[in-house]
Amino acid sequence: MSTHHHDHDHSHHHAHDAHGSAARLKVALALTAGFMVVEVVGGLWSGSLALLADAGHMLTDAGALALAVWAQVQAARPADARRSYGYHRAQVLAAFVNGLALLLIAAWITIEAAQRLLAPPQIQGGLMLGVACAGLAVNIAAFFVLQGGHHHDLNVRAAFLHVLGDLLGSAAAIVAAGVILLTNWTPVDPLLSVVVALLILRTAWRLVRESAHVLLEGSPEGFDAAALASGLSADVAGVSDVHHVHHWMLTPDRKVMTLHAVLAPGADEDAVIREINVWVKQRYQVGHVTVQAERHACTGHS
Repeated sequence: MSTHHHDHDHSHHHAHDAHGSAARLKVALALTAGFMVVEVVGGLWSGSLALLADAGHMLTDAGALALAVWAQVQAARPADARRSYGYHRAQVLAAFVNGLALLLIAAWITIEAAQRLLAPPQIQGGLMLGVACAGLAVNIAAFFVLQGGHHHDLNVRAAFLHVLGDLLGSAAAIVAAGVILLTNWTPVDPLLSVVVALLILRTAWRLVRESAHVLLEGSPEGFDAAALASGLSADVAGVSDVHHVHHWMLTPDRKVMTLHAVLAPGADEDAVIREINVWVKQRYQVGHVTVQAERHACTGHS
């Protein structure tokens, strides 16, 4: 007859990190939302798509940062009867939504750039340059605020990548404004906007792909169930076989694993289970391990 053993490894550093990350996200949100209004006004006044594109990206970032703050708050909620693993997945959901929003923004910028190339508007290069320089300063400030945080969770990393994209967008607007002031060649504005869109697209795809992998109960990158099974059988005395290994993530830094272990005749079940938990945690940094101990391989295992 089989028995189930659970082991939990909870530490206080996650709560401390979450509090610090939420504070940094709030500061970055205030910086981003405040200057977004300035860029919208400047872009409309100067006729610059680069500024409007950057403002559109900052609008997405403001929403992304607000969503990230909400996710951090939700993730800190304790587990309850309805959410036995807690609310950590809120962070991954936020990252997934942010990635989808970025894909839409990239598409909008590309379409608008094509229209501007076909019918170039008048652009006030001086105003465009001034607002873009101010935007770069704000983005650099937000960049360093978030850079000092912890990037082990997908939610904070998503917010960080949003701000990094804004920083690059402001730099593109500055270059475009300089070219227009020196040469009056306005196509540089939509062309550089497309470059920003491609940068956004790359970031968005990465966010969507990684967050979707977590939401779909994917295993951590590089995990090899066969290697784990053979390693456990070789290293832990009393284990003759390991099968039905499942390894997934609540978030990239909160991993869960279940496995079946067939015990050798005469093996001390409790002692073997303890050794399995130690071995798995040391090698795979898993916070929650469930081991089903068996005296014979279960039905369906070959």
